Amino acid sequence: MKQQHHIAHKPFEWRGVLIAFLIISLWTGHLFYALKFSSPSHPFAIPHVLIQAFLNVGLFITAHDAIHGSLAPGRRRLNDSIGAIALFLYGGFFWKKMRDNHHAHHAAPVTEDDPDYAINGDERPGRWLYSFLVRYYSWRNLIAMFLHVGVTWSISGSYFSMLLFFAVPAWISAIQLFVFGVYLPHKTPPEGHTHPHKTKTIDHPVWLSMLTCYHFGYHEEHHDYPGAPWWRLPAVRRIRLLNEAQTTGGSFTKGVA
Repeated sequence: MKQQHHIAHKPFEWRGVLIAFLIISLWTGHLFYALKFSSPSHPFAIPHVLIQAFLNVGLFITAHDAIHGSLAPGRRRLNDSIGAIALFLYGGFFWKKMRDNHHAHHAAPVTEDDPDYAINGDERPGRWLYSFLVRYYSWRNLIAMFLHVGVTWSISGSYFSMLLFFAVPAWISAIQLFVFGVYLPHKTPPEGHTHPHKTKTIDHPVWLSMLTCYHFGYHEEHHDYPGAPWWRLPAVRRIRLLNEAQTTGGSFTKGVA
């Protein structure tokens, strides 16, 4: 277990900042390219939508790591500034509210005090998603999104291009994050939750885990070690599985990249 702690809580290094800068740059550059030089009738329009949705998820996961202080450990101003920028670009969200709500989620997951959990414990996907949107969206977010729409519309000059390359990827990424980062990891199984943080890991291979939600589906690992940035979660999972195999006397076959 000491090895896991070493992986999850490293001192400051520039890797997290550089990865965040890469994701923000790719998101900005690709969106500009799609709006300016593509169109809904372009043969690569759908790949552009999917790439932008994937980069949208990356923006939120970047902000999420910043909430846990793992983007730039020990450099709070730098860490919070990058997180706030990524969060605002992602969906017009504001730093303090999202940070406080996410810490409340970790303090009391799957309870009435968890802002990420379904209202009245109604775990039907539609009701849960509705609960999530009601708690996180406000008039300030709507104003911010109108600003986003105005900027993207002015770049593209086309209402349909703005919808296809900005609005549609935003909704795809929101559903993706909800399904793989909230609903599946925290949905109560028939036998009840066994993990102390009332979560479970989605047992995807590393490549699929990356495509679905930047490894956020490794949710037991995330709740056990919230200081581990997204790109370290596969290593945390491998060591955890290795430790479990050694404890039970079994063989270690899963989670190896």
